[in-house]
Amino acid sequence: MLGQLLLAASRSGLVRRSVSGFPLTNKVVQRFVAGESVEEARVAVERLRDANLAVTIDHLGEETLDADAAKATAGAYITLLEALRPLGLGARGEVSVKLSAVGQRLDDAMALEHAREICAAAALNGSTVTLDMEDHTTVDSTLAILRKLREDHPETGVAVQAYLFRSEADCRDLSAEGSRVRLVKGAYREPASVAHQSKAEVDKAYVRCLRILMAGKGYPMVATHDDRLIAITELLADRHGRSIGDHEFQMLYGIRTDRQESLAGAGHTVRVYVPYGDDWYGYFMRRLAERPANVAFFLRALGGK
Repeated sequence: MLGQLLLAASRSGLVRRSVSGFPLTNKVVQRFVAGESVEEARVAVERLRDANLAVTIDHLGEETLDADAAKATAGAYITLLEALRPLGLGARGEVSVKLSAVGQRLDDAMALEHAREICAAAALNGSTVTLDMEDHTTVDSTLAILRKLREDHPETGVAVQAYLFRSEADCRDLSAEGSRVRLVKGAYREPASVAHQSKAEVDKAYVRCLRILMAGKGYPMVATHDDRLIAITELLADRHGRSIGDHEFQMLYGIRTDRQESLAGAGHTVRVYVPYGDDWYGYFMRRLAERPANVAFFLRALGGK
C-alpha cells in the first residue's frame, strides 16, 4: 500500500512542490542522484570507474509534450557523452534514455530521430544506449523504436519490466543473440489488468523472465539488489553454461554499494545506474516506492538523524 501511494505521489504536482520545499530534501536526494550538472555526473562516474564498476547514466527527465524540450534533452545526452569521452570508458560507460523525454508522446518519428543522434554519439565513445521502459502504454512504441534503432546500432539495449503480464513473451522475443536486455521488476503504478500487484507475484514473474533470458543467446542485464535473485542468476548461469562475462548485474546509484563492490571483486560486471540532473522528483519517488528502507532513510534525514 505504501508503495502504491508513493507511485501516485510521483505524478502529483502538489506533493512535488511540498517535497522539494523540505530544507533537507537535497541532502537525501544526493544519496540517489549523482548531481545536477554534467561535471558532477562525470566526477561520480570517475569514482565508480576507479572502484571497477561500469555505469549507465540517465539524464533525468519525465515525459514532455514540447518539441524544443525533447531536442534539448537529446542535446544534453550528446553533451554528456562528449564530456565522458576522455575517460575512455568504452562499453563500460553507456547511457540510459527515456523515450518520453525525447518526444515519444508527441511523435514516434521524433523520438527515433533523437535516439539515433544519442546512439551515434555513444558509438563515438565505443559505447551504447539502453532504452528505459516506462508505463505499459509505451511498451509497443518503445519496442518498435528499438527495432529501428538496431538496424544501425544493433547493440542498443532495452529494459523489460517483469511485473507486466506480457513481459515473458517480450523476453522470448528479445532473447536472440546479441540482444541486450535489462530485466527490472517495474516501478510504475500499473492496473491489475496488465500487471502483477503483490510483491510475491512480481518476484515470481521476475524469475520466470530471468529463466527465459538466461536460457537464450542474448546478453541479460540483471537489475536487482536482492541476494536471492543474484543467487538464482548465478545458478541459471551455471545451468546454461554461461561464463562470467556474458551477462551482468545492475544496481542503482547509492544503494547497496558494498554488494556492488563485492560482486565486482568476484569478477562480475556490475553496472551502476547513475542518474543526474535537476528533474529528480519522479525518479526519487519511485526509488522510495521500491524499498521501505529508502523511506526510513528519508525520514531519518528529515529528522536530522
